[in-house]
Amino acid sequence: MITKICLDMDFKIDHKLFLVCGAGSGFGRAVALRLAAEGANVMAVSRSEEKLISLKKNFPGKISFIAGDLFDVEFHDKIIEATGGENISGALINAGGPPAGGFFDFSLSDWDNAWNSVVRWKISLTRKLLPLMKKNGYGRLLYVESVSVKKSVDNLILSNSLRRATVGFVKTLAKEFANMGITLNVLAPGYHRTAAMERLFVNVAQKENITVNDAVSIFEKNIPVGKMAGADEITPLALWLLSPLSRYVTGEVFSHDGGIRL
Repeated sequence: MITKICLDMDFKIDHKLFLVCGAGSGFGRAVALRLAAEGANVMAVSRSEEKLISLKKNFPGKISFIAGDLFDVEFHDKIIEATGGENISGALINAGGPPAGGFFDFSLSDWDNAWNSVVRWKISLTRKLLPLMKKNGYGRLLYVESVSVKKSVDNLILSNSLRRATVGFVKTLAKEFANMGITLNVLAPGYHRTAAMERLFVNVAQKENITVNDAVSIFEKNIPVGKMAGADEITPLALWLLSPLSRYVTGEVFSHDGGIRL
């Protein structure tokens, strides 16, 4: 169910085409649904065709999809082809994060894999999208990262380290393309009830020999507003950043974390 927030705001995205990565669950699914509800056309991407079929059923006339592995850069040409190539107004660059663990839990090979899953594929897809947006003189790129880009999270050394590389990448490109009608920004969500967080709860429960519910309580005790958000609560901010309304904002990192970074 889509949270009824900002219903009086016209995001000016009716009939515009948006690419939404990681649309099978979590933030990607929530943003895809909200874009379609606001009249936009969505090209949804996920590894799970089953989840994409389920997503499309909500807005059959607005949501199309292509299933594949975002981490496989050879798949990116197929994504661009599926969108029609030249009409993409914005893209949500989003996928699951690396596994939880401490420094000595991971080998150098694990670090290489994390680089591929956190940074490398985003560089590849961005290289496909920017020339199209430059040609059109317009575009919105929004990268979903983590609160870890602002505040290191215990037991998440891979995320703490590599997501900050994406921020540096985005800020550099934002300046380079600022006068071309193209903006690039980062969302830094804190703890939300997503599949990724559920895996983290299990990891903490096993590590501390506690129940999963106890692990959830530990996280919520550290959130100043007192309660974890749902994935759909981030959608008004995401849609604004993907819309023409945000033309004067680029190279920024937007927290959505209940104050946890404070």
